[in-house]
Amino acid sequence: MQKGRAFLCADAHPEEYPTVQAVKEMGRLLDERTGGRLGIKIYAGGQLGSERDTLEITAFGGLDMNRVNLAPLNAIEPMTVIPSLPFLFRSTAHMRAALDGAPGNELLASLNRHGLVGLCFYDSGERCFYNTKRPIRTPADMTGMKIRVQNSDLYVAMIKALGADATPMSLGEVYQSLVQGVIDGAENNWPSYESGRHFEAAPYYSLTGHVMAPEILVMSLSRWNRLSEEDQQTVRQAARDSVPFMRELWDRRVDGSRTRLLAAGVEANEVDDKNQFIDLMRPVWDRFVVTQDQKRLVAEIEAMGGEA
Repeated sequence: MQKGRAFLCADAHPEEYPTVQAVKEMGRLLDERTGGRLGIKIYAGGQLGSERDTLEITAFGGLDMNRVNLAPLNAIEPMTVIPSLPFLFRSTAHMRAALDGAPGNELLASLNRHGLVGLCFYDSGERCFYNTKRPIRTPADMTGMKIRVQNSDLYVAMIKALGADATPMSLGEVYQSLVQGVIDGAENNWPSYESGRHFEAAPYYSLTGHVMAPEILVMSLSRWNRLSEEDQQTVRQAARDSVPFMRELWDRRVDGSRTRLLAAGVEANEVDDKNQFIDLMRPVWDRFVVTQDQKRLVAEIEAMGGEA
């Protein structure tokens, strides 16, 4: 069978990261299922630029595929805000069930009008708060704390609703800012807390699990439209089949980070009552969930919470 041109894909994460490995697995499946006619060449570690830049290039057809965080998509597609809502997902199982089901399919389809084809979601972990001062057991424990967040209006609103002061900054500045007392804490998953060495300065890790926003793999719509219907189905199925592969790598990475950090003396704690945090999120949801389609989809996802 004739050898085809490999799809060019960008990823900001480093080579060994689970999303990069999952896209490579997808490429292997494509190669295997098409006799070498389709494949993927991935440029990891941000070689092709920031996620915001590469996303724009992908939408214009200059790049075939792209693995990005949801945040850059929030500005162009309101539906993509939904998986980032604080305390929407009650557990990892709830998040996975929603994204593997009808709500996830609707979110992926919402990107078509922006020149993108949503292929699948990858895990980005449960984000929790960590700080230099004390365990966070109730929202009152956060009062007045300076908490680093991503440059996102949604995250800023969440921190303010919890009574803390939001400080947007790049991830690379967090360690030094914790050491120097510029900020009191931040929020992220176990692997990022470890890899950034933030635990050295902020040893209190509180298991809020407040955000479980996924990452997403997209394809250029113009490139997609040049594929036969059969090849489109093959690409979509290979993407879906790469998801359990990614999740296995991710779960292993989370378990390893948690084990090493607890052994290193990190103090992890459950919160007293998660509903105390959830109740404070209503104004945040009201601000960012405004369309009828958004409200309907949120209700559908919430209804799945008892099933997962």
